[in-house]
Amino acid sequence: MILELRVRNHPGVMSHITGLFARRAFNLDSILCTPVGDGTESRLLLQVADTPRLAQVERQLEKLHDVLAVRLRPDLTARIFAVADA
Repeated sequence: MILELRVRNHPGVMSHITGLFARRAFNLDSILCTPVGDGTESRLLLQVADTPRLAQVERQLEKLHDVLAVRLRPDLTARIFAVADA
């Protein structure tokens, strides 16, 4: 399952988000992050296991100050995390 987060882009944001997952013993399989627009925001794509606990993690992510939006992306696959061979 892939979660898309829109977040404020400043030092410590990634740490807060990954810390939430760590505190709940919820594994992140892959992370992809890119700045959006003028760089004040970023988009994070997180590959996670589709478990009943995922809904709780989503609600907790939405409570973080620097997280502006959270949504599931069933239209995306893990292939977006693959690194192209050079």
